[in-house]
Amino acid sequence: MLHPLCLVGRLLRQQKRNFMIMSVGSGDSPDLTLMIMDSLGQDRLMSARRVSPDPLPRLRALCLALPETTERVSHGEPTWFVRDKKVFVMYADHHHDDRLGFWCAAPAGEQEAQVAAAPERFFRPPYVGGRGWLGVRLDVTLDWAEIEEIVREAYRQVAPKRLAAELDAT
Repeated sequence: MLHPLCLVGRLLRQQKRNFMIMSVGSGDSPDLTLMIMDSLGQDRLMSARRVSPDPLPRLRALCLALPETTERVSHGEPTWFVRDKKVFVMYADHHHDDRLGFWCAAPAGEQEAQVAAAPERFFRPPYVGGRGWLGVRLDVTLDWAEIEEIVREAYRQVAPKRLAAELDAT
C-alpha cells in the first residue's frame, strides 16, 4: 500500500499540476491534512485517507477459523460459507457504494441497534439489509476483538445447531 503522500503526489501529477508539500498534520484522526503550494504560489488544503493495512487477510483468518467454513468468490467478492452452502459473511470492497466493509448475518434487531448506536461503523447493506444483515465498515478505526465477536455471531445465525454448539464449546 502506498503512503498517502505518494497517492496525493500521483494524483497531482496526473492532473499535470506542479506542487510542493509545505506541511503535514495528522493528530489522532485517520485523515492527513496536507498544505500544498501549487504552481501559482497559492496554498491549497487537501486531505487524504491514511492508508491502513488491508483488512481482508485478517477477516479471512477469523472466518476460516470457524468449524466447517469455506471461502469462494460470490458476486465478485470473497464470501464465507458454512458447510459450503450457507453464507454468513461477505466481503464488500466498495460493492455498490463507497465503503470497504463486510456484510454478515445478525440476530433479530441487531442491525437496527448497531446502526443507531454507531452509524460511522455500521450500516444497512444493500440486498440483504432487509433480512436484518449487518454491514460493518473496515475503512475506519477497527476493534478486531469486536469484529471477531460479530463474525462468530454471524456464524451462529446460519450454522446447524451441532456446529454452533461446537463453536460455543471452544
